Amino acid sequence: MKSFISILLSLIFINAVDAAIIHAGKQRAVKSVQQAIQIAAKGDTVMVDAGEYHEKNLIINKTIFLIGIGHPVLDGDHQYEIISIKASGVVVDGFKVIHSGVSSIEDFAGIKIYNTRDVVIRNNILDDTFFGIYSQYGTNCTIESNTLTAYSKEEQQSGNGIHCWKSDSMRIIANTVSGHRDGIYFEFVTNSIIWRNTSFNNLRYGLHFMFSNNDAYITNIFKNNGAGVAVMFSNHVKMFHNFFEENWGDASYGLLLKEISDGYIDNNHFTKNTTGIHMEGTSRISMEKNVFDNNGWALKIQASCMDIALTNNNFLSNTFDVGTNGSLVLNTFNNNYWDKYDGYDLNKDKIGDVPYRPVSMYSMIIEQNPPAMMLFRSFMTALLDKTEKIIPTLTPENLKDDHPLMKPLPL
Repeated sequence: MKSFISILLSLIFINAVDAAIIHAGKQRAVKSVQQAIQIAAKGDTVMVDAGEYHEKNLIINKTIFLIGIGHPVLDGDHQYEIISIKASGVVVDGFKVIHSGVSSIEDFAGIKIYNTRDVVIRNNILDDTFFGIYSQYGTNCTIESNTLTAYSKEEQQSGNGIHCWKSDSMRIIANTVSGHRDGIYFEFVTNSIIWRNTSFNNLRYGLHFMFSNNDAYITNIFKNNGAGVAVMFSNHVKMFHNFFEENWGDASYGLLLKEISDGYIDNNHFTKNTTGIHMEGTSRISMEKNVFDNNGWALKIQASCMDIALTNNNFLSNTFDVGTNGSLVLNTFNNNYWDKYDGYDLNKDKIGDVPYRPVSMYSMIIEQNPPAMMLFRSFMTALLDKTEKIIPTLTPENLKDDHPLMKPLPL
């Protein structure tokens, strides 16, 4: 056993000794980044001095560490993909990557991972790229602490900030993304985590899932996007401790859930969105300890949804608490705080003695006739809602919270 350990240590030592550091810069013997990559051997580190480098597509097809000193600029001159990674274990750290090519045929990116694993992309600034960082068949890769900014005004002329396609075990951590079509995009991505990112002012979604299962997004901020987050045709997605803020506009949501199942939505904040959460074709979702504050609609739950369990959430200052388009209710509301609840608590157990019905008659009318919104805050709508509470006719009979809380939870 001792001999095996000594042999292993000697191999590690030999590899460390063999690895070289290659410097590239305008004042160096090696003046181009491409030349430095070509002469580097597996395991070497390429250190690039500050400056501006106009080079064609840099292809990394060996395991090297590409490190920028003082954020050297790699300029694609609006023609090329800038860095293409085609080897496992590559690290790209500390560059400013600008002006990639734009194409309707090829997905040019600032930095792109091709069918490889264990890549680390961190501490980079990507500015005016078509796609920012793109993973195609990536496995066990880390994309961390990058800043990505784009400036397109139309979705057709813009790619996504961080784009992962057919990838697995990805870690998207502490990035800041703005101005892209989607800030972060997952398609056919599994077993991955999106943590501590800020995605704002993107044209479509701050985060977009398609056909992606067993993923989690935790402690992110999605602010002022076309819509905050869309989770579509996916299952077993966990959504914890996120902030969905100021996603305003027609058909805009803090969170859109479409054809998903078996998810968890816990401890999130939905603030000043047109609709906090919009659900359709959604089943087996647990929603607990979320805060819905100052939204147009806190929730829109279509009749196609079932087995939604809504427990211990706070509903504060929303125009409408819940909207729906049908009378069949297969979901459970229990122990939530509703600031519009005007019931009583005679036994002082902090739970209302009469159920709360969060769907108002006026919201049902608006669902079927949107122009009726013109009458909002009028005497007639207030009278309709009061009448509906006494003699229910339009609102779903079973959509109610039988145990509403008298005080908000300290979330």
